Amino acid sequence: MDDHEPLKPFLLAFPGPLRDQLVAAVLSGEKVSTSGLLAEYEAEGEELPPVGERSALIDSDGREVAVVEVTEVRVVRLGDIGLQHALDEGEGYTSVAEWRAGHESFWHGEEMREALGDPQFTVDDDTLVVAERFRVVRRA
Repeated sequence: MDDHEPLKPFLLAFPGPLRDQLVAAVLSGEKVSTSGLLAEYEAEGEELPPVGERSALIDSDGREVAVVEVTEVRVVRLGDIGLQHALDEGEGYTSVAEWRAGHESFWHGEEMREALGDPQFTVDDDTLVVAERFRVVRRA
């Protein structure tokens, strides 16, 4: 690291096969966007990342595998997510409906509901999503 402070972790999904798949997609250049719930930022008391912020991409083993830089952050209604964002997530989605089904499954999962402190949490068209774009600036 050239900075004095360690970089904030850039965490995709929860540790396990999904995180491994997402990290691989970032490293291959297929994944240049990600989506999170505004509710998750609020539950964790986190600020949205500013454009230009650099973070350490972390794999399932807790290792830093790359440094990524945020290039865009938008808060949008789930119902307003567009096809380009879905494609840029690098998970093989070919439509917004596919992207949404995959994300709803994750967001309605036990780990996310536990992280949000709401065992009944569900999303709808008006749920606010943090749509981030980023680029890899350095591999570990």
